[in-house]
Amino acid sequence: MPETPLLTVRTLDAFHGDFQALFGVSIEVAAGEAVAVIGANGAGKSTLLKSIAGLIRARDDAIVFDGAPIGSLPAYAVAARGIALVPEGRGLFSSLSVEENLLIGGQLKRPGAWTIERIYELFPVLAERRSMPSTSLSGGQQQMVAIGRALMSNPRLLLCDEISLGLAPIVVRDIYARLPSILAEGIALVIVEQDIVQALKSVQRVYCLQEGRVALAGAASALTREAIAAAYFGV
Repeated sequence: MPETPLLTVRTLDAFHGDFQALFGVSIEVAAGEAVAVIGANGAGKSTLLKSIAGLIRARDDAIVFDGAPIGSLPAYAVAARGIALVPEGRGLFSSLSVEENLLIGGQLKRPGAWTIERIYELFPVLAERRSMPSTSLSGGQQQMVAIGRALMSNPRLLLCDEISLGLAPIVVRDIYARLPSILAEGIALVIVEQDIVQALKSVQRVYCLQEGRVALAGAASALTREAIAAAYFGV
């Protein structure tokens, strides 16, 4: 029998007030798998991640994690079950140091491999700057803090919203080079990304959203540029 997915999103509708942002979206993520969600601005990518993370409430059975429906749970309960979100814009606490931001991620005290020492092994530059205000870091280093903070909760599923946003290509490559170490710990990964080339090199499967609907889904290695362009732009 095929293995039950770690995450299943079933015909998810999502709203911002009266505005409907997602229409019947369905995706699956296996344990330890890396999946990319791509699409143009306004396609619904961030809304999808926020729904999974409990920041936007959904029908209870629209989101199933580790066999249990979580669609109607609040964000703190979703985090306690093992889902962590790296938000668009990083969302660091500006009044806190690098290390204090990281330690906040460990407040759930979930068991696992990720400790403050392990984060510093993954991102050595953060160890050098542990006492500095988080806002004094470069954009790439702040993104590392945001990822490290999420990992400190020892999640089973890591959601990353726009990892490369506003970062230089060399910095993006540096951050993506750390993803295999994260996946090696058995964590599943969902990446929302506008850098399609980088995303395709880093994941097993891809979903493309177009105006709130899944326009294309498949193995990253099997999707052609023509098919992705057609789904991305709706042509």
